[in-house]
Amino acid sequence: MNGKLPYEVPTEMREFAERSVEQARKAFDGFMGAAHKAVDNAHGSAESARANTQEATRKAISYAENNVAAAFDFAQKLVKSKDLTEVMQHQSDFLKSQVAALQSQLKDLGTAAQDAATKAAETVSKATKGR
Repeated sequence: MNGKLPYEVPTEMREFAERSVEQARKAFDGFMGAAHKAVDNAHGSAESARANTQEATRKAISYAENNVAAAFDFAQKLVKSKDLTEVMQHQSDFLKSQVAALQSQLKDLGTAAQDAATKAAETVSKATKGR
């Protein structure tokens, strides 16, 4: 015996799970479209603050979109897995890729926050020198 437990999912359950993941993905895509549209239509009182906020919001939405898309891809792989070994491999790959993505996203957001703070300080400095 090879030690592997059978991992059989009835065809109807597998098809139902695949449809459910696809429907959830479509619903999320619609939500993301609305979120992008809302960001595009947002208006702030100060142009530079608005631009910085809009860019930060776009990045956050983009990160969320990428992370949820990765989760949907992961769910799709799980649904199609043939055995527990394959499930565990998909889980391991997903966790590794998400940790790497999170590190990159946090670094990028930190840089963006630092840039925004620098620009805000410059704006305040210019405004106080003019008085």
